Amino acid sequence: MPSETRAHAAPPLLSRLAGVAVVSAALVAAGGTAAIAAPPTATMPSATTPTKGPCAYTPTPEEPAARPVPLPPDPRRTPDHGTVRVTLRTNQGPIGLTLDREQAPCTVQSFLHLVRHRFYDRTTCHRLTAYPTLKVLQCGDPSGTGSGGPGYRYADELPTDLPPAPTDPTGVRRLYVRGTLAMANAGPDTNGSQFFLVQSDSALRPNYTVFGTVDEAGLATLDRIAAGGIAATPEDPAPVDGAPAVPVEICRAKRGR
Repeated sequence: MPSETRAHAAPPLLSRLAGVAVVSAALVAAGGTAAIAAPPTATMPSATTPTKGPCAYTPTPEEPAARPVPLPPDPRRTPDHGTVRVTLRTNQGPIGLTLDREQAPCTVQSFLHLVRHRFYDRTTCHRLTAYPTLKVLQCGDPSGTGSGGPGYRYADELPTDLPPAPTDPTGVRRLYVRGTLAMANAGPDTNGSQFFLVQSDSALRPNYTVFGTVDEAGLATLDRIAAGGIAATPEDPAPVDGAPAVPVEICRAKRGR
């Protein structure tokens, strides 16, 4: 979510959507402590030099990876045609994703890299929003805090064809329709690993990279999660933004069905 989503340093979407807190809140993620070790073969980026290809994945030593993972490959000719299927097998049901290379080639390349290295396995979806104009589930932080990432960032690939949100008379916000898959961030060009799934049509500034869609089975899973509501806290007995009341864990993310 936008930190409209670094969900901001609120957590980024949003923080890395997290920052939403204003309905157009940002989807952002801030830095956090790793909760689960990465596979033994993974290594943390040790340099600060971006990769040499067009995606320029840039290490963020000031925000270490929540789970160690190498920098993604960055070929001179980044695949930019076709779609790729990824399935998130969660404890609440499957969420099928169709990634669109043409919309966001660098984002798809990074996401597939993280899936391949099992970065998303055994991670929680830490944020659910229920604003009248923002209903999303945010995932992708192994630390579960909303502030963790992969130890690198890369540039936005922002949508240019989203229609105006009918709920925004200013015309500033755009419509992120139900079933949209997008990256959370903490500001311009801070994409990492956190992403959000739009459960119901939402109004956001067009500051979040759209890189795919959620299938019908995945939307049914999102609806069940949303129906469970958001976990109450002593400070807020009826929250509209926070951890899902029904815990959501990505048990395995895999390419294919």
